[in-house]
Amino acid sequence: MRPDRPAQRRPGAPKRAVAGGGGHVARKRFGQHFLSDSGVIDEIVRAIAPRPGQALVEIGPGLAALTDPVVARSERLTVIELDRDLAARLRKRPELNVVESDVLKVDFGALQTQVAQPGQKLRVIGNLPYNISSPILFHLLPVAHLVEDQHFMLQKEVVDRMVASPGSKDYGRLSVMLQWRYDMENVVHVPPEAFDPPPKVDSAVVRMTPFAEPPEVDAELLEKLVAVAFSQRRKLLRHTLGAWLAERGIASDFNLQRRAEEVPVADYLALVQQVKAAQASA
Repeated sequence: MRPDRPAQRRPGAPKRAVAGGGGHVARKRFGQHFLSDSGVIDEIVRAIAPRPGQALVEIGPGLAALTDPVVARSERLTVIELDRDLAARLRKRPELNVVESDVLKVDFGALQTQVAQPGQKLRVIGNLPYNISSPILFHLLPVAHLVEDQHFMLQKEVVDRMVASPGSKDYGRLSVMLQWRYDMENVVHVPPEAFDPPPKVDSAVVRMTPFAEPPEVDAELLEKLVAVAFSQRRKLLRHTLGAWLAERGIASDFNLQRRAEEVPVADYLALVQQVKAAQASA
């Protein structure tokens, strides 16, 4: 279905709202799928609960399907849009502060000082391009202390991995790397038909709330360690992480008779501290 053509509703089908399509065609290279189901949009906005005075930032506003109801409640909104045609359209609206950029190049620390009051944190929302969703999540990780919360629409299987518990098939590198820093919850299910054009996968909205006092951890070392651990999921850790530790002459009481997906986040964090201490005393 073209974004500029009114949706034809089947009996019993959900009402769809294509926000200001104006002939814009989704660009595959930007991973564009425009949210268009008014019932789903309402559910997402209720989950976000925007209010006036908050420092709200939306990544990838697209045709403003989420932007419109959010800014109606918040009165002001900063949007980050890569597509120059869409950015030009959004700039015509005085209630929007438009940042025309690749989100992976945006300095969120600098943005926070520009759009937030002293001491105020950002609230970040968005329907993230599925082809770069993980890089965006990792781009935001170092500035989590500047963020009150994040609400992102992502491919459902990515959200499942983000919130997975140890011992499940979805628990992996992404789970560990985000769960040490955020409390996360799957808050809205979004079917393919809620988009125009429909993606080939189900989607979901995840709420990510940074911990007020996260554990002190070397994030770079944690990432390396977790990558080694999950490099061969089916093998016991003594074959992967054990060999990695032995090569560096690091002795540890970490239980290597487990598979990577069986290890809680806290155990990985404790191992990072042991490795750091061993490196410092070497």
